[in-house]
Formats: sequence, C-alpha cells, structure tokens
Amino acid sequence: MSNLRIDHLYKRYGAATVLDDINLGIKTGEFVVLVGPSGCGKSTLLRMIAGLDGASGGDIHIAGKLVNNLAPAERGIAMVFQSYALYPHMNVRKNMTFGLKFTGVAPAEREKRVAEAARMLRLEELLERYPRDLSGGQRQRVAIGRAIVREPAVFLFDEPLSNLDAALRVSTRVEIANLHRLLKATIVYVTHDQVEAMTLADRIVVMNKGRIEQVGKPLDLYYAPANLFVAGFIGSPAMNFFAAKVESVAGGRARVTGAGFRSFDLPAASLNVGDTLTIGVRPEHLSRGTNGAFAVEGIVELVERLGEASFAHIRRPDDKLFVAEVRGREAPAVGEKTTLVAAAQDVQVFDAAGLRISI
Repeated sequence: MSNLRIDHLYKRYGAATVLDDINLGIKTGEFVVLVGPSGCGKSTLLRMIAGLDGASGGDIHIAGKLVNNLAPAERGIAMVFQSYALYPHMNVRKNMTFGLKFTGVAPAEREKRVAEAARMLRLEELLERYPRDLSGGQRQRVAIGRAIVREPAVFLFDEPLSNLDAALRVSTRVEIANLHRLLKATIVYVTHDQVEAMTLADRIVVMNKGRIEQVGKPLDLYYAPANLFVAGFIGSPAMNFFAAKVESVAGGRARVTGAGFRSFDLPAASLNVGDTLTIGVRPEHLSRGTNGAFAVEGIVELVERLGEASFAHIRRPDDKLFVAEVRGREAPAVGEKTTLVAAAQDVQVFDAAGLRISI
C-alpha cells in the first residue's frame, strides 16, 4: 500500500507550468529522494505535499486520505527545513515540544517522546541549551528531533544538509540513514547532492523542467538510465557522450562510427543504416589499454589528483574533452597521448530522441 500517492499533479503560475502531470507512489517505510537541477520543481513538489503550496490540478493522498484541502498541520506530515527554523528564545526541549502543545498531546506523553528522540539523536545533554549554543550539526539534529516527536505518517526533508560543512554532511547523512532504519519511516527527501541521493535512497526520482524523467533504485538509474538527461545528471564526473551514426548493418551487427572514437560493432536488433546515436561511457569504465569494444584516444590536458583516484581530462581528435578515472598512483602526465578503452557492457547507446537503447 502506498503511504503517499500523487496523481496527475499540476502546478501553474499564470502561463508557466512548474509541475506537469506528476504521478508517484511511495510505500510505507520507503526512503525516496527527489533530485534534479535548480528550478526543476523538486522543492515545489515537496511544499505541495506539505500543504504549503496549493495544487493547480491533481490529487495528493497521505496514509490513504485525500489531503488536497487539508492544512499542513492536518496532513500527518513533519518537515525538516534547510534553515533549521528553531525558536531562538526556547531551549532544545521546548523547541521539540512546542508543536505538540497545539495537537492535544498530554505533557507526560510529550516528555516521553522528547526523551526517546533525544536518545536516538544523542541530544540528551543538550536539552537545556539554546540554539545559539549549538553547532550547525546539533541544530539540524534538533530540527530532526522536532519532526520525530510528531510521529508523522510522512517525513519531508528539504535539503537539510546544505548549510553544513563537508565533514558534518557525511556524519549527519549517516545519522539520517540510521534513523530511517530505526523508525522505519516514510521519508521524502529533496537534495541537489547526488552522493546524498545515491547513499540514502531506496528509490530516486529524477526531475527536469517540472516532469519526472525516471524513478528507480540508485544503481538502476546509474547503470540503466532511461535517457540522456538521467545519464548525464546521475554520476560525478558526468558520463562522457560521443555523437555517432550507424554506418552499416550486416550479420546481426551494426558498425557504428563517429568523431573522436574508433569504429566498433553493436548488436543490430533495432538499428538501421544512417541512424543517429549518442554513445555514453562513464569515466570509471575507461581504462588505459588497447583491448576493448570501445576505444578513444587523445591528449591529456589536466589531471585532478584526489588521492585514491585521479581524473584525467583528455582532448579528443574532434577537439572535445572527455574524462577518464585512473586508479592507483600512475596517473597520466599532462601532454601525454593516451588510449582509453571500455568493455561492451559498459557502453550506453541512446537514439536520436535521447532514449536509451537496450543492446
């Protein structure tokens, strides 16, 4: 059963369509992450689930109940914001219990919920402190604790780690993952950070220009993107793309040619001579050598040394750049001519419309 169901949801501002026919079902206990470029509509969708923005069309169901006309406090949701939104004149305990006073929760039950949330989030020693006395990570844990004590049907997270430094983002991400396992809660989480999406999500919803491009498990999106947009958005550094064309078809094989790479063969199940294609290869699937279904060569222009791996930016013969990940200590030198190859199973093929072709 879906704990959250969205049917044909639209959001328009005058002639501008911000969300266009959104359909999504989220099961009880599922952790779903909304990702996409700035302006794609992911935060607007979250605000509409919360009841902070109204719908121009379509329905939202939470825990089996239509909530279109319900106020945020009546929807059974709790939201964690990027900005923490803590009351500066209240200590941690009062920040966590304040909202419960208006929902009829008895004082003893309020204290019980706060104690349990504080234990899970390691806030016991901070309950009497004020927000000004807390670090950014501690403030975010208080904001999460305030959501937990409400015992909502759905947790909504709006880029909750954006204000934290790199180290705190990692540790807080681990805490959120552990919290999900403990609570078995339904979570809808908005982020622009692919690492957060890939590491936290049961499923990822990739959005673009107000539409859902693909919904799936993290590795399904990574290894089997539905289209060029998803292929280019998921993964960092991004997938390399090469313009290609089918030169000939014979014996169940298609000869594919293009600028910047050597011609190679593909199974020809759905290909015809003259078809325009895009070939995609991820940086980590390229390795130095000569044996591989796909091969590209070029001159190294820049090497980013990250320690355990290096990213080589290489100028192709058609004067475009591509990126290869090199593991170990032996990174190529700037100015070096190198050949990179990829196995057949690591080559993605997209048709003229940008849709992935199963090869």
